[in-house]
Amino acid sequence: MTDPRTFAVEELRKLLLVEEIDTDLFRGAAAPDSPGRVFGGQVIAQALAAAAKELREDHHAHSLHAYFMRPGDMLRPIIYRVLRDFDGGTFANRRVVAMQGGNPILNLAASFQRPEDGFSHAAPMPEVYAPEQCPDMQDVLRKKGAPLPKHLQDRLAAFEIRPGPPSSNVVDGVGVPSQYLWFRLAGPIGGDPAVHRIVTAYASDFALLTTAVLPHDIKFFSPQLQAASLDHAVWFHRTPPVDDWLLYYMDSPWSGHARGFARGTIYDRAGTMVASVAQEGLCRRREPPGET
Repeated sequence: MTDPRTFAVEELRKLLLVEEIDTDLFRGAAAPDSPGRVFGGQVIAQALAAAAKELREDHHAHSLHAYFMRPGDMLRPIIYRVLRDFDGGTFANRRVVAMQGGNPILNLAASFQRPEDGFSHAAPMPEVYAPEQCPDMQDVLRKKGAPLPKHLQDRLAAFEIRPGPPSSNVVDGVGVPSQYLWFRLAGPIGGDPAVHRIVTAYASDFALLTTAVLPHDIKFFSPQLQAASLDHAVWFHRTPPVDDWLLYYMDSPWSGHARGFARGTIYDRAGTMVASVAQEGLCRRREPPGET
């Protein structure tokens, strides 16, 4: 019998690796068992997978910048149109438009680079608890009597996730709230660097925007909070080994005007910085029914 988590990893691979249906035109699979709004990380990852098609094998994604425009529908496939803007000796650039029902839901630009040596420095990994010292996320939620909704369980099924204690660090509106989690795929996914970057792009949307809500008197999944990603950027410093533990350290230096801004840094188990992330999202308090 196939291990459920191994099956979930394979299903994630199938979901993220898009199907080519014509020249520079790709289709991302629907998830008919999970109705609702498409997870932003899925659209980003599928768009990156489409952008990476037809590139030379020695070019790897080093950055992506995406803007969300409309919520996607999980019950419908997503069509990705790729524009080949530039192919140079060192760099290549692609633009991708993700569409449903004839309307764009996301625009993404990605840049790819042929590996080369250069100046090197990096900020050290922050001192945090090791993954073995952090509780499993599902156990934490069960003890709190707040299990994840089914669509979130499906979204995270292929991963092991161990959150550390968050820190609001905000007094009188000044400070930088932060949190971190360890994550890894629940099974091996092969050695293709492009796949590891695509999976990292998917995971980069985990919990990031929630950091901007930490110091405020509202829970992220409260019905009184309207939250949605507006834009998202990832810089890949090297190939993230997604089937080993990765630390995702997040902070939020600013929120205001119904928007929250959050940053993330991803390190491998050895403390090497492998990716940086930034996101701004809508964080709006809903008025209770009957009030204006």
